[in-house]
Amino acid sequence: AIGERKLLAIRAGSRSRHRFIAIWAVVVNGRVFARSWMQKPGGWYRTFLDDPRGTIQVGARQIRIRVVPIRSIRIRDAVERAYAEKYSTPGSIKYVRGFRTARRRETTMEFVPR
Repeated sequence: AIGERKLLAIRAGSRSRHRFIAIWAVVVNGRVFARSWMQKPGGWYRTFLDDPRGTIQVGARQIRIRVVPIRSIRIRDAVERAYAEKYSTPGSIKYVRGFRTARRRETTMEFVPR
């Protein structure tokens, strides 16, 4: 289901007051990954760095997760390819290209069910 949806609803942190927000996410070998575009203070990415637990919503189902920052170049490359394949519309291409920058590649996180 996540692989086919363009947006994934996430709530970052277990102690925060974050609401569900929609982000781009991809599936690689059955594993769910996302990258942050802005990395702003108080945003989902920075919240997960401080508190790696949260929730994703798929349809009506809420799944508790923990995030794992990805350091593997091989996995980061696979995530990059998955973004390019999934988000291939003309309006999406500039963001897919932006996800290739070193700063954004470093934000690659896996969402692991807990």
